[in-house]
Amino acid sequence: MTETSHKKTAVQYIAATEDDSGQRIDNFLMRHLKNIPKSRLYRLLRKGEVRVNSKRVSACYKLNPDDRIRLPPVYLEAVAPSAVPGNTLLVMLKKCTIYEDKNLLIINKPAGLSVHGGSSVKIGLIEALHHLYPEWPALELAHRLDAETSGCLILAKKRSILKELHELFRLGQIKKIYWVLTKGKWRKNDLRVTQPLYKHYGSAGKHKVVVSSEGKPSCTIFRSLADYSDCSLMEAELLTGRTHQIRVHAAHLGHPVLGDDRYGDPHANLTMKKMGLNRLFLHAKEIDFVLPSTKQHIQVNAPLDSELLLMIEKLNPDTSSYAI
Repeated sequence: MTETSHKKTAVQYIAATEDDSGQRIDNFLMRHLKNIPKSRLYRLLRKGEVRVNSKRVSACYKLNPDDRIRLPPVYLEAVAPSAVPGNTLLVMLKKCTIYEDKNLLIINKPAGLSVHGGSSVKIGLIEALHHLYPEWPALELAHRLDAETSGCLILAKKRSILKELHELFRLGQIKKIYWVLTKGKWRKNDLRVTQPLYKHYGSAGKHKVVVSSEGKPSCTIFRSLADYSDCSLMEAELLTGRTHQIRVHAAHLGHPVLGDDRYGDPHANLTMKKMGLNRLFLHAKEIDFVLPSTKQHIQVNAPLDSELLLMIEKLNPDTSSYAI
């Protein structure tokens, strides 16, 4: 270890400002504790070593003006040179832009790309975009998608716009539509799912979400797009935004998402893999909202990637019944 990696910080107390309002505590910590691994940062939150107004908070807690944040003593990692994204990734992300104006950037996120870098992935989507667009120093994710999920991902170019988007998400005023291929055929009374979801962490720190009365209220509305012999293409509308919500709700009803290694059906996944599906079939197809400050109505549709399109073609759908 270098001398830097032995350095231990003192306890710090920071008052949240108006600009911090609405920001998630984990993102706040990433700015103020830059030289510690993200896994350690989340562990500090889980153990209650980070406090807001003398209370424990979860990683998704959103700051309020004048919140008093306690940062515990931490050992700093040696400062390593920043990872640089490859040109192939930058070119791909440039092509993935599906909407842009002076306030917003909306990306059709590729599957397999984490939105944030971490201990196992040095460069995530946001780090790559910071390299690609240095003229937008305030560019930040307005929400997240799992690494395995593709589709619409909103980024704000200004802190004021980010706060607006966070409030829209909090109030459920951003319409989020996903396309998902699931095992089996759905019954009509399965289409609105309201089971509460609870996230817990295993011994290795990997989280898993389960249906539980101890969980948070959750609601997903599923609509049928196409039925096949042993699977269904569904539209899923999120009325809440819980971690892995669509995947867990679908699996709970016996219709797991195909290609899902965490909550899915291994046999069904293997069958689909033989047909060419090597990823989770979950795609954020559409996002629809009105930005309050500009009164601008923004509706963006993200095309399916070639692997998902090929899968639909192999299943022989009636493509006249919906727009890809």
